[in-house]
Amino acid sequence: MFGLPIAGWAQVGSPSGAFINIGFVGIADAGWSTEPDVGSLQLGDHDPRVRGFTIPNMELTLNGAVDPYFQGFASIIYKLDEEGETGVELEEAFFLTTSLPGNLQVKGGQFFGEFGRQNTQHPHAWAFVDQPLVLGELFGPEGLRGQGMRISWLAPTSWYTEAMLSVLNSAGGTAFSFRSEESSVIHGGAPDERAVDGLGDLLLVPRLTTSLDLTATQTVVVGASAALGPNNSGPDADTRIFGADVYWKWKSLTAFQGFPFVSFQAEALVRRYGAASRESVDDPLVTLPTETLRDRGTYAELLWGIKPRWVAGTRGEVVRSESATYASALRTDRYRISPSLTWYPSEFSKLRVQYNLDHREAIGTDHSLWFQFEFIMGAHAAHRF
Repeated sequence: MFGLPIAGWAQVGSPSGAFINIGFVGIADAGWSTEPDVGSLQLGDHDPRVRGFTIPNMELTLNGAVDPYFQGFASIIYKLDEEGETGVELEEAFFLTTSLPGNLQVKGGQFFGEFGRQNTQHPHAWAFVDQPLVLGELFGPEGLRGQGMRISWLAPTSWYTEAMLSVLNSAGGTAFSFRSEESSVIHGGAPDERAVDGLGDLLLVPRLTTSLDLTATQTVVVGASAALGPNNSGPDADTRIFGADVYWKWKSLTAFQGFPFVSFQAEALVRRYGAASRESVDDPLVTLPTETLRDRGTYAELLWGIKPRWVAGTRGEVVRSESATYASALRTDRYRISPSLTWYPSEFSKLRVQYNLDHREAIGTDHSLWFQFEFIMGAHAAHRF
């Protein structure tokens, strides 16, 4: 079957761990924007960030069965930055249990926090060239991920319902709204060096999701998530992020290779960032007051699988921030509209063109046109529906 999003996790390896599956995904972008500083428009680490050509993501994946009790997965990313310098990162590396009783499963290692729908997706699974603005503003350029453990429970119901709880480290660039040093761009103050003295100094990410078949041709998935943890603006400051998401898909009973179909996906997020009184990073003689920074945003995307290998899409998104003492460049009101067209020569490659209309409050409107080519080689784990 022609592969767009499919359910579950690929059955890989063997019970004895005799072999490992290796996959490689390459993504290359090209395009132009009326904004010379493309990085000020594109907030994601794997978005196109320069005029001309860029390689934002080359992903090597390893996955396989360890034994009858565990599976393992690793994702190693190679990329070129704005200056053409090569970067390498261990994006994910974790184990999954496969035989716990009571419909329980444990994940451990380095992984994306299961918040909403898109945060856990790798770039080759995105429906658009770039990540939504609200995820870049609230989770930073690399998304919400870190080292930790996650436990999930699949409810014994006739429809899919799963509850999850992740406990992650709250420091580092991938915990952007929390104890990350980069979060100074949010509150504008010198970062407070906070130690991990207990559970309250870690990042908690609960999620509840459920799926229902509305009809023989329609399925809906809804979810609610949160991310709760300390931030580095003061010794007792914390951040709370809440989100809700929905995914709906219609597929014809006479579909061929998964087409035609129509799908709709939307997420809404709000952030409450408790900023303590702190010394300004711009002027040490200025002390910023204690205040609560409030931000919110949403995106909605509609995809139409016209016929095999052709998908048209459009995405609308908006982010809003309440005023604060420190005027952060990452807390600017803005919206973006992005129509796109994707052609799949086969299930192992795709070509995409996307136009972005970006409007930033008090800055103006910019126009960008991006082209993307992607290819997949070897085995690759399936993605959630």
